Amino acid sequence: MDPQPPIGSAFGGDRKPGEVAYIRTCKNGPDGAPITSVIVANDGADVPAVDPVVVAHHAVNKMKLSGPDIASPRPAGTYVVGVPMWLWVNPSATTFGPNTTSASAGGVTVTATAKVTQIVWAMGDGSSVTCNGAGTKYAASYGKQESPTCGHTYSHTSASQAQGEYSVTATATWSVTWQVNGRGETGQLTEIRQTNVPVAIGELQVVR
Repeated sequence: MDPQPPIGSAFGGDRKPGEVAYIRTCKNGPDGAPITSVIVANDGADVPAVDPVVVAHHAVNKMKLSGPDIASPRPAGTYVVGVPMWLWVNPSATTFGPNTTSASAGGVTVTATAKVTQIVWAMGDGSSVTCNGAGTKYAASYGKQESPTCGHTYSHTSASQAQGEYSVTATATWSVTWQVNGRGETGQLTEIRQTNVPVAIGELQVVR
């Protein structure tokens, strides 16, 4: 426990000189509920060391990372065969990063920072697109040109698909770097999050 409770206090206050109070939390209650207890032991006793990687995972859990916030393609959008589709997402702390959070356990505090390093778009027609950023937002002034950063052009309509739509999946790779506060230990973690969106692709009919 940091700081140590005063001698005579209700939790760990009955320790003798040279003894240290520790908090132990185990999920062994009803339905996995956490149960916390206080242990008093000699300073330097064989108390299990806290793995900073475990603490880093706690920090990541606090971030509440989610899949990409897809801005395009929109489920209600109008898309046609042969016209470039621009792919982009709305960046935020929980959907794209960066996101920095700290967590502590057993006297170890870890600060972790997460950010999306790439998004792989599975377009539903058997093709995929790998993008290293959030993509470029489309504007009418761009006309029918391709996205400079992230896009796809369908060559077939979605009429033969279930519900007449392609199922598009955006899979984000989150890169997490962590460091133990006050110590030199560092490391990296990888988290994967996905978002799905249905997209209907039609075709233009020329009437003469």
